[in-house]
Amino acid sequence: MTGPIVAGVDGSAPATAAVEWAAADAGRRGLALRLVHVCEHWARDMGATQYCEGALEAAADRARALAPGLEVSTEMLSGRVTEELVAQSATAESMVVGSRGLGGFRGMILGSASLTLAGHAAGPVVVVREHAAERLGEIVVGYDGSPFSDAAVEYAIQQARARGVQLRVLYAWYLPPLSPYASGYVASDEGFKEAAREAAERVAPFRERNPDVRLVDEQVCDHPVAALMKCAATADLVVVGSRGHGGLASAVLGSVSHGVLHHVTRPVAVVRPRPAKG
Repeated sequence: MTGPIVAGVDGSAPATAAVEWAAADAGRRGLALRLVHVCEHWARDMGATQYCEGALEAAADRARALAPGLEVSTEMLSGRVTEELVAQSATAESMVVGSRGLGGFRGMILGSASLTLAGHAAGPVVVVREHAAERLGEIVVGYDGSPFSDAAVEYAIQQARARGVQLRVLYAWYLPPLSPYASGYVASDEGFKEAAREAAERVAPFRERNPDVRLVDEQVCDHPVAALMKCAATADLVVVGSRGHGGLASAVLGSVSHGVLHHVTRPVAVVRPRPAKG
């Protein structure tokens, strides 16, 4: 997908951090940046259009200052925030939003609109909590061998290549408490070793296809959310796959994506395979 990166704007601090993240990402990857603000009907009725326009203009100025030469466009949308952003995702390379917002994005808090967008968008959604000036030099992606996590790894590879940093592919093996193996340490240890071996084999083709990216694979015996939280401490971006489906009435995020969005403070990208065309 070669569409623009689309960032949500509303003038709040998290949304401003999202615009900054999106501008840097677009600049690194040679993509255009589109900034959108959803002015809901109630806001228009209260005469807040001028505020909406001002927020867009300020965001565009900030993006151009951070990435001179970047192609930046703005668009004012009218309607429901989540529905409009999901619609934008159909032609966007990725969506970038703050973790919570004000004005038109007043519902953009973890557990509501941002989670819904991450579960229903047609492509990657990056949720940014706060500005992070420090570069840590690593991208972390959760991997379980499913098509959902394959898409996450592909996106993480793009990010690592553009940044010139290491990519850590993390496989976490976890025995549910009710598993018949939970009480048998030997069986659990053998199960982990076998699962870790299979995970390493599945990661190998990604390394072979992308020799220019330093890819490190790691297998741990831990809950996936806990494992990703630990790795996030030294990561510039955490990437996870999503089992979400299109349409606002269908299933949303899986438990791992949901947990990571709630507990990881670094930027988090939720990636799901693009819907099949036709």
